[in-house]
Amino acid sequence: MLLKNIQKILLVFIITTNIFGQAGVNDGFSIEEEDLNIGGDIFSDFNEDIESNQVMEDERFYRYGRFFTFSFSLGLTTFTGNRGVVYENEHPSYGLQLSIFKDFQTAISIGIGFSRHNMYFDQTNLEGFNGEAPSFVQVSQLRVYTGYKYYIDTSNLGTAITYSNPYITGRLEYWYTTNKFIDNENIPNRNGGGLGVGLGGGLEFPIKLKESYLGVEFLYHNVNFFDKNTGAYRPVIEDLSGDAFTTMMSYIWNW
Repeated sequence: MLLKNIQKILLVFIITTNIFGQAGVNDGFSIEEEDLNIGGDIFSDFNEDIESNQVMEDERFYRYGRFFTFSFSLGLTTFTGNRGVVYENEHPSYGLQLSIFKDFQTAISIGIGFSRHNMYFDQTNLEGFNGEAPSFVQVSQLRVYTGYKYYIDTSNLGTAITYSNPYITGRLEYWYTTNKFIDNENIPNRNGGGLGVGLGGGLEFPIKLKESYLGVEFLYHNVNFFDKNTGAYRPVIEDLSGDAFTTMMSYIWNW
């Protein structure tokens, strides 16, 4: 009788152990299968969110964004250093620019600019002119450039700031300078080019939203002018070192 009771107890214990063991094993394998399954990648939801957000951003840009802008500019070009001392600036300066937008905040620009200045030296003892007086010297500066614009996100700022479309910009520039000696035909023109960079920023105020804008831009230019280190005007001026600043007002067409 005792032996039968012991057998019953053992049978109940074995059955109970098998039931819980199978449940535990099945749960463990099911978790592992979900983790190891390629279709159940833990990054899938994250990737889907990124792709969805990108699609929504692209749709918003194609619906509300600007794609191209073309601008005509008038403004001022001034100089620092010795170049600023001897130059008389003939205003205005001119500019043309085409910008291509990649998204709401970035654009690539290409353009040209032109300004005119003059110098006057009536001395005959200048080192670079063999006893000739240069007198009135007309200086023409043509620059071409390519640049990058970054429009600041103003979505959390006031309406006035948002509608001003503030941006910062950087440019790689090439300045071609021509010095023409108007009063002395015996002296040939002196010209040459130099690479430089322009850094600054601006604002673009809508006249008619998505169609036309009024822009203002301020830039600092560091340029390796071809005559930067010239000693031709000694002893009056040691060289023509100096940097440039431009302030330009633009009318901008958008499409």
